[in-house]
Amino acid sequence: MNKKRLIIAMTGATGAIYGVRMLQILQTLPYWESHLVISPAGLVNLKYELEMDRAELYRLADVTHGINDIASSIASGSFKTEGIIIAPCSMKTLAAVAHGFGDNLISRAADVALKERRKTVLVPRETPLNLAHIRNMAAVTEMGGIIYPPMPAFYNKSDSLRAMVDEGVGRILDMFGIEVEGLYKPWNGLNGEVE
Repeated sequence: MNKKRLIIAMTGATGAIYGVRMLQILQTLPYWESHLVISPAGLVNLKYELEMDRAELYRLADVTHGINDIASSIASGSFKTEGIIIAPCSMKTLAAVAHGFGDNLISRAADVALKERRKTVLVPRETPLNLAHIRNMAAVTEMGGIIYPPMPAFYNKSDSLRAMVDEGVGRILDMFGIEVEGLYKPWNGLNGEVE
């Protein structure tokens, strides 16, 4: 069976739950193969925010790659993937991607996705933003990348953090043609409910 490959990268920004949740969902989809790479700071956040260690995280992925393994398959455009999601994406990683600074496997894999015109989604977790952040987001957007800050839609009336995370994760995976029923409720208009 030829599976579609999707790279999930996790960095040191807060919001490790986004990357973990994506891996959990991909694990249930037989036609998808997840490739995980996480930075050292990402591992710190994983432990602090979710009380999860590297081994637990690695069990969620089909394939794992070391952050410094620049000879990894995902470092080459000849290795076919559907693209990359960096969730969460630190401002350091955003800057590296924006300026083509492939100093580790995350920024290199993103650079490959951009040069091969593959979907590249960055989920930045920082607020407020300074001008460098905004310019770096603009640079990635101009190269064809997608900046997706995990901002909840309040019209769904989510009553839990998990529901808000699932909404963001569902909408991001939707960009890759991955539709998982029950993750979030798309907006279908008010249908005359408000006058």
